[in-house]
Amino acid sequence: MADLLSGAWRACVGTGRFNLALRRDYQESLALVQREIGFGHIRGHGLFGDDVGVHRPYTYGGEHRVRHAFTYVDQVIDAYLELGVRPFLELGFMPGDLASGDQTVFWWKGNVTPPRDHAEWAALVRATVAHLVDRYGIEEVRTWPIEVWNEPNLKDFWQDADQAAYHRLYEVTAKTIKEIDASLQVGGPAISPGSDEWMTDFADFVAAHDVPVDFVSRHAYSSHPARHVPFATLQGLAPAETLLEQFATPRRQLAGGPLEGLPVHITEFNTSYRPDNAVHDTAHDAAYLAPVLAGGGDVCDSFSYWTFCDVFEEAGIPTSILHGGFGLLTHRQLKKPTYHLYAFMARMGSHIVGRGEDHLVTRDERGRITVLAWALEPRRIRLPLPPGEHFVVRSTVNEEHGNLRRAWLEMGSPHSPTPRQLDTLRELAEPYRTHRRADGGGLDLSLAQNEVTLVEVSPVIEEAPPWPLL
Repeated sequence: MADLLSGAWRACVGTGRFNLALRRDYQESLALVQREIGFGHIRGHGLFGDDVGVHRPYTYGGEHRVRHAFTYVDQVIDAYLELGVRPFLELGFMPGDLASGDQTVFWWKGNVTPPRDHAEWAALVRATVAHLVDRYGIEEVRTWPIEVWNEPNLKDFWQDADQAAYHRLYEVTAKTIKEIDASLQVGGPAISPGSDEWMTDFADFVAAHDVPVDFVSRHAYSSHPARHVPFATLQGLAPAETLLEQFATPRRQLAGGPLEGLPVHITEFNTSYRPDNAVHDTAHDAAYLAPVLAGGGDVCDSFSYWTFCDVFEEAGIPTSILHGGFGLLTHRQLKKPTYHLYAFMARMGSHIVGRGEDHLVTRDERGRITVLAWALEPRRIRLPLPPGEHFVVRSTVNEEHGNLRRAWLEMGSPHSPTPRQLDTLRELAEPYRTHRRADGGGLDLSLAQNEVTLVEVSPVIEEAPPWPLL
């Protein structure tokens, strides 16, 4: 029996900070992504940011008190659920009035210092999770993984990258969540590449202190050090296998230890970790990431592309519609080549019938065969076909076809395209499609540089009458 295609590639997707989900362009982009790809969960920063307004301290009768307000939280999560995607909750960053210091990250100033009062932090977590359970039901919220913080191994994201302080935060948070319901999923440590020892230290800590943990998480990027130019970043890339190695690292590290067998979630991955690197907009990015999507589910339980759209402001408000943002979509729902890679994967069958270093072949329950093939350099692939006649549809993205960035550059790189230019770019960003009837035997594919192609092969059931119609 054929192996089943893992759903790890679309189990989760990343997003800009929580507050951005209130915007029209964001919700229109997410609606498109959900129609054509269909992610299971969505994760981003900023749930406890001051612009969401959950933690609201005040003084009354000479006493310090806190109101927990969920006006924006409810609007965002309602929108997510209506669009068929569930939250993968990241608890952070620190509300300004609860922070022990003033260190912040990003243009929107997320506070990255520990709480000045861990009891007040626990009350914030308790109130938030209890509210979600009350509003959406415990059975629903049990399906939402809850991750404690983001990249605490980096000084930019956690003051002094203080591991002991993070372990304390994690312990307080995890125990608070489990007091609400023991079946809620909580995990961490959400580390970035470069400090792998944090994973084993985390495992040792939670085991030694009997701290709950239901999954472990880390991030993966494959870019070299950054060289900055105005409004952009230049970086080279390590081979794509680097990402798969990072995906596999937690299972290898935890083997034989107290956390062996726990689900492993890669809660962020991409080529570059910069939101202004043009590689994200290229056909090369799609061809480079194709083997990662095809094989990542073999080594982890989920891997979350960072991010679904360019409504994203970590480095400031974008100055151009194509600016190297993380998104699969630009503002105004223009599709990048990597968007098409994901959309192609969404049209694959559920049963794997063949795979190689440059292709993946699946079959669905109706007998339709799908072939995803990719190439960084031109090559030819020959694959067998079952006997009989077939209707073959091929969708292609490469340097020439379905390449939004190339069309935009040839248009003159307009920073703010007119409505007519947007319509033109939207049309030119679609894959090149061909169709034909083919006899069984073999399928010959010629792939160009930086190409991703999807071939859908369906049996022909002839229903045409025997008399001429023309």
